[in-house]
Formats: sequence, C-alpha cells, structure tokens
Amino acid sequence: MPAATALTLTAPAASATPAKRPAAAERVYAHVKQAVLERRYEGGTLLTEGELAEAVGVSRTPVREALLKLEVEGLLRLYPKKGALVLPVSAQEIADVVETRLLVETHAVRKAVPAPAALLERLAELLAQQRVQAAAGDFAAAAVTDRCFHAEIVRSGGNEILSRLYDQLRDRQLRMGVAVMHSHPDRIAKTLAEHEEILAALVAGDAEAAVAVVTRHVGWFQNLARGEVR
Repeated sequence: MPAATALTLTAPAASATPAKRPAAAERVYAHVKQAVLERRYEGGTLLTEGELAEAVGVSRTPVREALLKLEVEGLLRLYPKKGALVLPVSAQEIADVVETRLLVETHAVRKAVPAPAALLERLAELLAQQRVQAAAGDFAAAAVTDRCFHAEIVRSGGNEILSRLYDQLRDRQLRMGVAVMHSHPDRIAKTLAEHEEILAALVAGDAEAAVAVVTRHVGWFQNLARGEVR
C-alpha cells in the first residue's frame, strides 16, 4: 500500500497589507481643522505645538507642517515660538461668503426647475436627517447636513466649474453654520422651515418662489457681519 502522502497546509502569507495609518502631519491637520470647524477650538484660541503633539501622539515636526497648511487656508495665524492663533470669522469674510453663495445658489435653484425626482428625494432625506440632528443638539452634524442640502441643488445643474467653486466655500460655510447654531439656537427651527419652503417650491416647479426663499435664507447670514464670529 503506498505510503500516505503528507499534505502540508501552508498558512496564507501575510500579504494582506494592513490599512496604512495616515501620515503624522495629515493626522494633525485633520484633528486641528475639524476642531476649528466645529468650534472646539474657537476664534482667539492660541494653540501650541507641544499641546497638539501630545493630543495627536506625534512629534513637533509634523505639527509644524500641518499648521503651515492651515495658515495657508486662512484658519490660523502662526506666531514663531508662541504657537498658532485660531482666526475668528471676520465680518468681511461673512459678507464675501454670503455674496458668493447668493450668486451661485439663486442661479442653481432656478436652473433646478423642473426638479428631477432623484433630487427631490435626496433633499427630503437630508431635511429629515437635519431635523434629527437638530433635535439631538448635534450642531456640527446639522451644519454638515445643511451644507449638503444646498450643495445638492448646486450639483444638480451639472455645471462642474460652478460646483467646484461652491465646494471651495465648504469650510467657511461649516464654520459659520456651527457658529450660528451656537449663538442663535432659535435659528435652527427657522433654517429647517426655510429648507422645507425651498423643497416645496421645487416640488411645485415654482422657480421664482425657490429663488425668493434662497435669497432670504442665505441673506440672513449678513446678520453675523455686525461683528466677528468666533
């Protein structure tokens, strides 16, 4: 009887490469930017390299790299040997963002009529999501959903250049949105009501009504320009 052949089971080679951890500077960048946008680091806060290095678990070198990038984006101002100052949202920045949003969004909402069913469904979904977030007091998440609601309308026009221009406002919109919800908590209910009006106008195919609501809704942010928002 032939000898039994030994069957050797080779363990799978450890070829499955584990997901790479983001580079140290990227982790610092993401940590600081998110904290600034969500106002955990408010305007006027001085951040030090040592504190950030300890918070993220990295050395000071990647911290400097991340802070330089955030300074270029206009969120911080670096002071050698002192740290980085989180810049408040200025009245001029608010005015500039509002002016740009009105130009883009009034054009986009008019162009969205007649609105395709997919857009109406997506807007209704985002509105329901924002209601839940607002009820839970999750201002950061509600601000993100708010911004997505408007971005969906802009994207529906199919103009890639306009969509990219609008996307450049993202960080400023989020920061201003969270600031509004903290300083004007009564504004959340008004925002939801105006989103409902925008959706209703699109459902009805009334372009002029949609433009009127968007103008009133976005234009309200001019109220923040009375002073700097931290």
